[in-house]
Amino acid sequence: MKKLLEGLEKFQHGYFDEHRELFEELAHGQKPRILFITCSDSRIDPNLITQAGVGELFVIRNAGNMIPPYGATNGGEGASIEYAIQALGIEQVIVCGHSHCGAMKGLLKLQSLADEMPLVYDWLKQAEATRRLVKDNYKELQGEELIEVTVAENVLNQLSNLQTYPIVRSRQHQGNLTLHGWIYRIETGEILAYDPVLHDFVAPFSRIPTLEPEFNLHPSCHLRTTDPFKISQEYIDARPQTVAATPTGNGRAIEKTTVTSKPGHTYLNPEQSDRIYRGSRA
Repeated sequence: MKKLLEGLEKFQHGYFDEHRELFEELAHGQKPRILFITCSDSRIDPNLITQAGVGELFVIRNAGNMIPPYGATNGGEGASIEYAIQALGIEQVIVCGHSHCGAMKGLLKLQSLADEMPLVYDWLKQAEATRRLVKDNYKELQGEELIEVTVAENVLNQLSNLQTYPIVRSRQHQGNLTLHGWIYRIETGEILAYDPVLHDFVAPFSRIPTLEPEFNLHPSCHLRTTDPFKISQEYIDARPQTVAATPTGNGRAIEKTTVTSKPGHTYLNPEQSDRIYRGSRA
């Protein structure tokens, strides 16, 4: 506690004094740009790893960076999501898992938690889709590899849960909301982002930054009328592939890249599970 009090005094007479105008402006309201959903783990600091300033992130934290499906509970996650999108007008949502996640380790041995930590047990039961998917499709993995796969699959499942919220579905249908899946590697400081074309978690800097990545699961989510996704040259050169043009209703052709070598994580395909969550470092 002494260290915290010393830090508080340092903040008040240091950072706060230097940025007093910013805090006076923030006193009149907030205008965050991103809804950042991540784990309660003390090793994760959203503002630190993104270098975001005060007031730029609207943060939801809980064990396992989980979003219960709409109507499943009356917890704070749903209310915070609705407020962030409806009241604050946020158009970007990030679900960020992380390496060595204790919640995911607990999920893999869920029944053993029932007696010792019944509240944790009840909370993690909401990630049953993740547990079952990993149990049925990644039977050959164990140890850290199994944890990595569980973290990655859980991020994708939470993105799916997000889309059960009416406000999320509505804004996605309008093209006014983008969902992102991230994984933070504590030991390297590296961020991997889910790429819906490669079906893999890759370095976010690997794509041409002219278009925000979209995570569109539902068929009602229309394609934007801008250019299709593009993969950086290093990925084009690194993997054999074929490119085909698929006509759309408006006469435009959407280029679809088919990777013929192991592309990494092909969703629900256990044969390629050993490549999930390897990213650009593979």
